Amino acid sequence: MTTPGEVISQRRLNYGEGREALLAAAVRVVARGGLRNLTYRAVAREAGVTHGLVVHHFGSRDALIAEALAHTIQTSLANSAVEPGSGDVADFSAGLSAMVQADPDIQAFQYELLLEARRKPELLDQVRGLYEQYFGAAERELARMLPDGAGRPLARLVFAALDGLVLHQLTLGEQDVTDAALGELRSLLRLLGAAAATDES
Repeated sequence: MTTPGEVISQRRLNYGEGREALLAAAVRVVARGGLRNLTYRAVAREAGVTHGLVVHHFGSRDALIAEALAHTIQTSLANSAVEPGSGDVADFSAGLSAMVQADPDIQAFQYELLLEARRKPELLDQVRGLYEQYFGAAERELARMLPDGAGRPLARLVFAALDGLVLHQLTLGEQDVTDAALGELRSLLRLLGAAAATDES
Protein backbone atom coordinates (compact mmCIF):
# COMPACT_ATOMS: atom_id res chain seq x y z
CA MET A 1 0.00 0.00 0.00
CA THR A 2 1.44 3.42 -0.94
CA THR A 3 1.09 6.61 1.04
CA PRO A 4 0.00 9.85 -0.65
CA GLY A 5 3.60 11.08 -0.44
CA GLU A 6 4.86 7.99 -2.25
CA VAL A 7 2.33 8.46 -5.02
CA ILE A 8 3.44 12.06 -5.52
CA SER A 9 7.11 11.10 -5.46
CA GLN A 10 6.58 8.68 -8.32
CA ARG A 11 5.19 11.43 -10.55
CA ARG A 12 7.61 12.11 -13.40
CA LEU A 13 8.56 15.72 -14.06
CA ASN A 14 10.43 16.90 -17.10
CA TYR A 15 13.90 18.29 -16.37
CA GLY A 16 13.14 22.00 -16.45
CA GLU A 17 9.81 21.72 -14.66
CA GLY A 18 11.30 19.53 -11.94
CA ARG A 19 14.22 21.86 -11.39
CA GLU A 20 11.97 24.91 -11.06
CA ALA A 21 9.70 23.08 -8.63
CA LEU A 22 12.66 22.07 -6.48
CA LEU A 23 14.08 25.61 -6.43
CA ALA A 24 10.70 26.97 -5.38
CA ALA A 25 10.51 24.30 -2.67
CA ALA A 26 14.00 25.19 -1.41
CA VAL A 27 13.00 28.86 -1.21
CA ARG A 28 9.91 27.99 0.84
CA VAL A 29 11.88 25.74 3.21
CA VAL A 30 14.43 28.48 3.94
CA ALA A 31 11.86 31.28 4.12
CA ARG A 32 9.82 29.42 6.71
CA GLY A 33 12.50 27.65 8.73
CA GLY A 34 15.83 29.34 8.05
CA LEU A 35 18.85 28.19 6.09
CA ARG A 36 19.79 25.65 8.74
CA ASN A 37 16.66 23.67 7.89
CA LEU A 38 17.62 23.35 4.23
CA THR A 39 18.24 19.64 3.62
CA TYR A 40 17.61 17.40 0.65
CA ARG A 41 14.87 15.66 2.58
CA ALA A 42 13.16 18.91 3.59
CA VAL A 43 13.15 20.14 -0.02
CA ALA A 44 11.94 16.78 -1.29
CA ARG A 45 9.13 16.72 1.29
CA GLU A 46 8.10 20.27 0.35
CA ALA A 47 8.15 19.46 -3.38
CA GLY A 48 6.50 16.05 -2.98
CA VAL A 49 9.35 14.08 -4.56
CA THR A 50 12.10 11.72 -3.37
CA HIS A 51 15.24 13.21 -1.88
CA GLY A 52 17.25 11.35 -4.52
CA LEU A 53 15.69 13.61 -7.15
CA VAL A 54 17.01 16.68 -5.32
CA VAL A 55 20.50 15.15 -5.20
CA HIS A 56 20.25 14.31 -8.91
CA HIS A 57 19.39 17.87 -9.90
CA PHE A 58 21.85 19.76 -7.69
CA GLY A 59 24.55 17.41 -6.45
CA SER A 60 25.37 19.42 -3.33
CA ARG A 61 23.68 21.65 -0.79
CA ASP A 62 25.93 24.54 -1.83
CA ALA A 63 24.81 24.17 -5.45
CA LEU A 64 21.19 24.11 -4.32
CA ILE A 65 21.67 27.32 -2.32
CA ALA A 66 23.46 29.06 -5.19
CA GLU A 67 20.80 28.12 -7.73
CA ALA A 68 17.93 29.00 -5.40
CA LEU A 69 19.54 32.39 -4.81
CA ALA A 70 19.95 32.99 -8.55
CA HIS A 71 16.29 32.00 -8.99
CA THR A 72 15.13 34.52 -6.37
CA ILE A 73 17.24 37.33 -7.84
CA GLN A 74 15.89 36.77 -11.35
CA THR A 75 12.34 36.65 -10.04
CA SER A 76 12.77 39.78 -7.92
CA LEU A 77 14.40 41.81 -10.69
CA ALA A 78 11.71 40.77 -13.17
CA ASN A 79 8.79 41.55 -10.86
CA SER A 80 9.97 44.61 -8.92
CA ALA A 81 10.76 46.89 -11.90
CA VAL A 82 14.01 48.09 -10.31
CA GLU A 83 15.24 48.23 -13.90
CA PRO A 84 12.22 48.67 -16.19
CA GLY A 85 14.51 50.11 -18.87
CA SER A 86 12.25 53.05 -19.70
CA GLY A 87 14.14 55.82 -17.91
CA ASP A 88 10.75 57.09 -16.68
CA VAL A 89 10.76 57.81 -12.96
CA ALA A 90 7.10 56.74 -12.74
CA ASP A 91 8.08 53.21 -13.79
CA PHE A 92 10.91 52.83 -11.27
CA SER A 93 10.15 49.97 -8.84
CA ALA A 94 6.48 50.13 -9.82
CA GLY A 95 5.99 46.45 -9.00
CA LEU A 96 7.86 46.40 -5.68
CA SER A 97 5.04 46.24 -3.14
CA ALA A 98 2.94 43.87 -5.28
CA MET A 99 5.96 41.56 -5.59
CA VAL A 100 6.34 41.33 -1.81
CA GLN A 101 2.60 40.79 -1.39
CA ALA A 102 2.43 38.08 -4.05
CA ASP A 103 5.45 36.00 -3.01
CA PRO A 104 6.96 36.98 0.33
CA ASP A 105 8.99 33.75 0.53
CA ILE A 106 11.25 34.93 -2.31
CA GLN A 107 12.28 37.96 -0.27
CA ALA A 108 12.45 36.10 3.04
CA PHE A 109 14.85 33.58 1.48
CA GLN A 110 17.25 36.37 0.53
CA TYR A 111 17.15 37.97 3.98
CA GLU A 112 17.67 34.59 5.62
CA LEU A 113 20.79 34.08 3.49
CA LEU A 114 22.00 37.57 4.36
CA LEU A 115 21.66 36.95 8.10
CA GLU A 116 23.23 33.51 7.88
CA ALA A 117 26.26 35.05 6.15
CA ARG A 118 27.05 36.85 9.42
CA ARG A 119 27.56 33.45 11.02
CA LYS A 120 29.02 31.68 7.99
CA PRO A 121 31.53 33.85 6.10
CA GLU A 122 31.64 31.30 3.28
CA LEU A 123 28.24 32.67 2.22
CA LEU A 124 29.50 36.24 1.90
CA ASP A 125 30.50 35.90 -1.75
CA GLN A 126 26.98 34.78 -2.64
CA VAL A 127 25.45 37.65 -0.67
CA ARG A 128 27.79 40.16 -2.30
CA GLY A 129 26.83 38.74 -5.68
CA LEU A 130 23.16 39.14 -4.78
CA TYR A 131 23.57 42.80 -3.93
CA GLU A 132 25.88 43.54 -6.85
CA GLN A 133 23.10 42.49 -9.21
CA TYR A 134 20.63 44.76 -7.43
CA PHE A 135 23.06 47.68 -7.26
CA GLY A 136 23.88 47.26 -10.94
CA ALA A 137 20.20 47.24 -11.94
CA ALA A 138 19.49 50.35 -9.86
CA GLU A 139 22.58 52.13 -11.22
CA ARG A 140 21.66 51.44 -14.84
CA GLU A 141 18.08 52.65 -14.39
CA LEU A 142 19.16 55.77 -12.49
CA ALA A 143 21.56 56.53 -15.33
CA ARG A 144 18.59 56.47 -17.71
CA MET A 145 16.55 58.77 -15.44
CA LEU A 146 19.12 61.39 -14.45
CA PRO A 147 20.85 63.77 -16.88
CA ASP A 148 24.26 63.27 -15.28
CA GLY A 149 23.83 59.54 -14.88
CA ALA A 150 24.35 57.86 -11.53
CA GLY A 151 27.32 56.41 -9.73
CA ARG A 152 27.43 53.39 -7.47
CA PRO A 153 27.08 55.41 -4.21
CA LEU A 154 23.74 56.89 -5.33
CA ALA A 155 22.59 53.51 -6.61
CA ARG A 156 23.43 51.93 -3.26
CA LEU A 157 21.58 54.68 -1.40
CA VAL A 158 18.46 54.31 -3.52
CA PHE A 159 18.56 50.52 -3.36
CA ALA A 160 19.02 50.66 0.42
CA ALA A 161 15.72 52.54 0.57
CA LEU A 162 14.03 49.90 -1.60
CA ASP A 163 15.57 47.08 0.44
CA GLY A 164 14.37 48.64 3.69
CA LEU A 165 10.85 49.06 2.31
CA VAL A 166 10.76 45.41 1.25
CA LEU A 167 11.96 44.25 4.67
CA HIS A 168 9.41 46.42 6.46
CA GLN A 169 6.53 45.24 4.29
CA LEU A 170 7.67 41.65 4.67
CA THR A 171 7.56 41.89 8.46
CA LEU A 172 4.92 44.56 9.12
CA GLY A 173 2.60 44.24 6.14
CA GLU A 174 1.27 47.67 5.17
CA GLN A 175 1.55 47.54 1.39
CA ASP A 176 0.00 51.01 1.22
CA VAL A 177 2.84 52.40 3.35
CA THR A 178 5.36 50.92 0.91
CA ASP A 179 3.53 52.48 -2.03
CA ALA A 180 3.41 55.89 -0.34
CA ALA A 181 7.12 55.76 0.46
CA LEU A 182 7.92 54.76 -3.13
CA GLY A 183 5.95 57.80 -4.28
CA GLU A 184 8.15 60.00 -2.11
CA LEU A 185 11.30 58.34 -3.43
CA ARG A 186 10.20 58.97 -7.01
CA SER A 187 9.49 62.62 -6.13
CA LEU A 188 13.02 62.97 -4.79
CA LEU A 189 14.44 61.42 -7.95
CA ARG A 190 12.44 63.88 -10.08
CA LEU A 191 13.82 66.77 -8.04
CA LEU A 192 17.34 65.41 -8.41
CA GLY A 193 16.88 65.11 -12.16
CA ALA A 194 15.44 68.62 -12.44
CA ALA A 195 18.28 70.10 -10.39
CA ALA A 196 20.87 68.36 -12.54
CA ALA A 197 19.17 69.62 -15.71
CA THR A 198 19.13 73.20 -14.34
CA ASP A 199 22.83 73.03 -13.52
CA GLU A 200 23.60 71.94 -17.06
CA SER A 201 21.74 74.86 -18.64
